[in-house]
Amino acid sequence: MAEILAPVEARLRAALGEPDARAAVTFLGTDRIEVLRFIDGDVVRYATLGMSAQPMADPSDPFADPVKGPRAELVLSVRAGLADTDQVLRKLAVLAASPQVEGVIVAPGASLDLGEPLWPGAPFSSVLVAESGGLVEDLELEAPMEAVRFLPLLPMTPNEAAWKRVRGAQELQERWLSRGTDLRDPLRASVALD
Repeated sequence: MAEILAPVEARLRAALGEPDARAAVTFLGTDRIEVLRFIDGDVVRYATLGMSAQPMADPSDPFADPVKGPRAELVLSVRAGLADTDQVLRKLAVLAASPQVEGVIVAPGASLDLGEPLWPGAPFSSVLVAESGGLVEDLELEAPMEAVRFLPLLPMTPNEAAWKRVRGAQELQERWLSRGTDLRDPLRASVALD
């Protein structure tokens, strides 16, 4: 685990700078998940560390490979000072532990629902998993291990999540783009879905 997480943390630091805070959460039967906080001007970024220690596997596969399989960490970016977003730390750890706990494979286009606000007063209880490679480049690992992907999380309101289930992730992202939605605004309203 340490041989994977050390270069993962190094990649996060190279892309986002030095973390100014970190928290660790351990759930029964899972590996420890850390969440690092990075401040970049008026944006605060939260990144998980520990999700990539094990490959994600289909829970119905009785012969899941302990080495091969997709690996990922999660990154959430929000505007600083507008809401108590630091309360998202435990929720991000829950999402990062979901492959170990529930056998979920987290991939771009997926929705992850917490069933409660991401932080106190947040209009979001779920996130859309976006494509990796933008903010933090994928980290290649020694074969046969797959690269670690740093997947951005885009908070969704309940209406947006319902619309995404019907129309798909691509259409929701296009709607956000066409309406100039500030996805980093921790207090934003739902995009118009007419």
